[in-house]
Amino acid sequence: MLFTKLKAKAAHLMRGESAEQQAHDFLVKNGLKLVSRNFRCKQGELDLIMIDQQTLVIIEVRFRKTDKFGSAAESVTRTKQSRIIAATHVYLSSQKIDRPIRFDVVAMSGNGNIDWIKNAF
Repeated sequence: MLFTKLKAKAAHLMRGESAEQQAHDFLVKNGLKLVSRNFRCKQGELDLIMIDQQTLVIIEVRFRKTDKFGSAAESVTRTKQSRIIAATHVYLSSQKIDRPIRFDVVAMSGNGNIDWIKNAF
């Protein structure tokens, strides 16, 4: 009899998924509608793609257990922003979307605070 081991997800990946789900639920309660999750391409990944009234919103979800080495929001560096913008170009080239776009950050900390930064960059 052959047994295969199932790989358990790394703790940081499980925390990331949990943070994304929390952010999703928070944003839906605030009137946004989900379009897509975890769009991946070689340029990067878009965590959440949602609609806020007539605007397509690209949302980066960041979680930090503590602010000891900087806040979750501060972890969205210019390099990360560039990757998100590049991935957005790839996403848009595969879609027929004619609406304004905005980039938001949902920053979460271990104490449960959720900071929604609209038009973050």
